[in-house]
Amino acid sequence: MIPTGGRHARRGPGWPIALGAGILAVLLVVAIMVYAGNRGAQRAATKGEAATLLPQEPPPSLESPPALEEWPRWGVTHTQYSADNAPAEITDQAKHVLGRVPLIQNQHIMGWGVGNPEPSPGKYDFRDLNRRLKFMSSSKAIPVITLCCAPDWMKGGQAGRTDWAKNHTTAPKREHFDDYAKLAAQVARRYPTVKYFMVWNEFKGFWNGADNRWDAEAYTELYNKVYDALKKVDGKIQVGGPYIPVESSSREDASELTGPWGTVDQRALDAIEYWIEHKKGADFIVVDGASMTNDKGNVPDDFAATGKFSAITTWLRQKSNDMPVWWAEWYVEPENAGWTEAKRTAVQATALMEFATSGASTALYWNPQQKSGKDCRGCLWSPERGNELPMAGLLSGFTKWFPLGTTLEPVTSSDKKVRVLAQQRQLVMVNTSDKPVSATVDGKPVSLQPYEIKWAQRGTP
Repeated sequence: MIPTGGRHARRGPGWPIALGAGILAVLLVVAIMVYAGNRGAQRAATKGEAATLLPQEPPPSLESPPALEEWPRWGVTHTQYSADNAPAEITDQAKHVLGRVPLIQNQHIMGWGVGNPEPSPGKYDFRDLNRRLKFMSSSKAIPVITLCCAPDWMKGGQAGRTDWAKNHTTAPKREHFDDYAKLAAQVARRYPTVKYFMVWNEFKGFWNGADNRWDAEAYTELYNKVYDALKKVDGKIQVGGPYIPVESSSREDASELTGPWGTVDQRALDAIEYWIEHKKGADFIVVDGASMTNDKGNVPDDFAATGKFSAITTWLRQKSNDMPVWWAEWYVEPENAGWTEAKRTAVQATALMEFATSGASTALYWNPQQKSGKDCRGCLWSPERGNELPMAGLLSGFTKWFPLGTTLEPVTSSDKKVRVLAQQRQLVMVNTSDKPVSATVDGKPVSLQPYEIKWAQRGTP
């Protein structure tokens, strides 16, 4: 914030005294400014960056989301770098990649490319969120907002400053849950075209270290306050939680959910069940996770491990009385695995097949977009040229042919290495082998290169 001098106009003494007083005042002001500057630098180093509050922008004019007969099911979450702050030619190409088949697009209100929305109580800064939402609107998005994270002053930090080093790991203090709900309502009023909200992200800051478990009680208290606040703004707003990471290990630990892909951490399942029982209401249930175990990577192998997504989706539907299941994030590649883009996309294709066959209603791809560089692994478009990358085509294809409600049809493959997903008019095949494969799929001979994904028309056009 810009400091004020605190000067007030008043009648003064004669000029000699005034001159001396003026010189003294100037020296005092200089000293104060130097001291304040030094203190400000120290605070910036220890307490994060200071907010620069400009006159508040009016809410942007956003186009209504496209009217679609079916929920797209598939989408993307914008992260630190996206096309809203890229060169114009890349922005235009990214709009085409995302908008040719309208996708669900998600953005957090703080972090991941967006600054602090309320640096001080009642002082808002929506410049970054405005820019991101305008890009989403211009690329025909079905918009979603994730209500995370929280301004520093709600977490015990200093008003007017943002400590990004701790931002993503700290939850609001209980005494500020109401303040966070008010911020959520402010966001909902500002962007009335957004009708879908996820509450918080991965239970960040809601870990009970003393009891070695998730603090589902505190999270659910926050969730309920946010839920009520959003529904008061617009009863048509759809709200979901708990957005908790569902992790697994290869060990045979005590858990009600196990499979060849590992054992799910029972503490996450307990937290989910607590939320289901104690929530005020919800329109969908949200989780995230990875196919990898915490101790051995993907088991029994990179492709079969994606079966974990189906098992968890089925469990969530059973426990929640068939509430729509949202995957806010999912991951398939172990760290430093060194996969080729072909293998990465092939494994992702089998993950999407698992979401479709198990009845997940929404799956949002966490886009690892970079600001620059020729090698952007798993990205949707090239940071330097804007051209489409393989994962974008995969998401667009699934959005076009396998939206929510699509009736799946059983299709056989003569070789188990070829995975298939089919509906009446289209099918998609993926070679899960690092070698060429020839097989009979849907009664027709096909040949696929290592990790190749191939689409094929079925029936009458």
